[in-house]
Amino acid sequence: MHFRYPLQKLVDLKSNEKIQAEWGLSEAIGLLHSERNELAALEAHKDEVQHQLGNASANRTTASQLMLLQDYVEYQNKEISRKMKAVVTAERLVEQRQQELSEKMKEEKVWEKAKEKAYAQFISMMQKKEQAELDEIALTRRVQTV
Repeated sequence: MHFRYPLQKLVDLKSNEKIQAEWGLSEAIGLLHSERNELAALEAHKDEVQHQLGNASANRTTASQLMLLQDYVEYQNKEISRKMKAVVTAERLVEQRQQELSEKMKEEKVWEKAKEKAYAQFISMMQKKEQAELDEIALTRRVQTV
């Protein structure tokens, strides 16, 4: 006789939920890295434009070109601000997914412990049955030898 846990499908479901939560966390971390990389690229580009603006003001440049560069720097500042908000949102998503994963791991552990307890009870019951059979065989032999 082998062990068959009646709630195995529930244990499998909890395991699958944990795996899905891991995927969700991985996806959120990937999004966060992407947002941070884009923010870094925007900041680097803004620095480059500011450097161009500094060079333009030192050299002979028209006022309209200076205003255009200054407007572009302001646009870059707005984009950086928008991207910073996106990074904060992505960080919150990562935290949320970490919490979800933690909950799913706890749920899976609870059901795995229940399964282990049921298995231990099954083993104990099988050992008792086996011992009872051995005792019966020994008693039968003793009766036959007497």
